[in-house]
Amino acid sequence: MTTLSAFNQFTRDLPEQDPLMPVLFIGHGSPMNGIQDTEFSRRWTKMAKEIPVPKAVLVVSAHWFTRGTKITAMDFPKTIHDFGGFPQELFDVQYPAPGHPVLAQETAELLHSAKVELDHDWGLDHGTWTVVRHMYPQADIPVLQLSIDYTKGPQYHYDLAKELYSLRKKGVLIIGSGNMVHNLRMVAWNRLEESYGYDWALQMNDRFKQLISEGHHDPLIRYEKLGREALLAIPTPEHYLPLLYTLGVKGAKDSVSFFNDKAMAGSLTMTSVRLG
Repeated sequence: MTTLSAFNQFTRDLPEQDPLMPVLFIGHGSPMNGIQDTEFSRRWTKMAKEIPVPKAVLVVSAHWFTRGTKITAMDFPKTIHDFGGFPQELFDVQYPAPGHPVLAQETAELLHSAKVELDHDWGLDHGTWTVVRHMYPQADIPVLQLSIDYTKGPQYHYDLAKELYSLRKKGVLIIGSGNMVHNLRMVAWNRLEESYGYDWALQMNDRFKQLISEGHHDPLIRYEKLGREALLAIPTPEHYLPLLYTLGVKGAKDSVSFFNDKAMAGSLTMTSVRLG
C-alpha cells in the first residue's frame, strides 16, 4: 500500500505531464447521490475511468464558504456530514482518503492573489465526498478542499482559479462541485425524483452551456446581467462559484463536453462539464 509519506514527495519534483489533466465541474445535487446507484453517480464512476488517474484531487465545494481562503492541510481529513433530515445510512458513511499537506502548502503558494490559510479543522464535506467516493471508491488518492471566500465577487474567484492552472500539469484533478441552477426556495417538492425543470431553469441552463461551449466567460462571471432568469437560477452564489473555478483553469486547447445534463425538481440542474 502506498504510504502517506510517499504521496507527500510528489509535488515540487513531479515533472509536468502532457496532456494536461482534465478539469471538471460536477453538479452534485442531493447528498443521497453519495450512497445511491443513480444515473448521476454511475456517470461519476464512468468519468473516473475515462480520465487519467490523478496524483491528487483538489475540490472547490459549494459547502465550504468562508471569510478568506482556506485549504485543507491535514494528513487525514474527516468526513463531514453537513446536512440534516436524511437516512442514518448517509450519516454512517466515512470516506477515509488521505490529505496532502505538502500539496496544500504548494497550492497556497501558487495563489498569489490570496493569503491562504492552511486549515486543520474542516475536512471533506458532502460536496466532495458524495462525488469522489464514486469516482475513487478505494479512497487511495489524496483529496483536498479549497474554500470559497464569501467576501469576494465572481471576477475575483475566476481570476484566482487561473493561478491553479499549473496543478493540471502535475496530474492534479481540479473539481468544482456545485450546481449551475440551484434555487431551493422554488423546488417542486411534489416532483423531487423527476427530471423536470421550470422554463426559466431550462432556459438558463442552455444559456450557460452555450456560453461555456463558445468560451465566452465574461457573461458567466457577470451573470447578474443575464436577466431575471439568471437571478432565479442563482439566488445565492455558493453553488455557482465552483463553476468559475473550473472555467478559470481552462486551457486554450481544451475541448468542452457536458454530462449529467438534466434538470431536477424544477429549479435544480445536475449539468456537469468536462474540460480537456
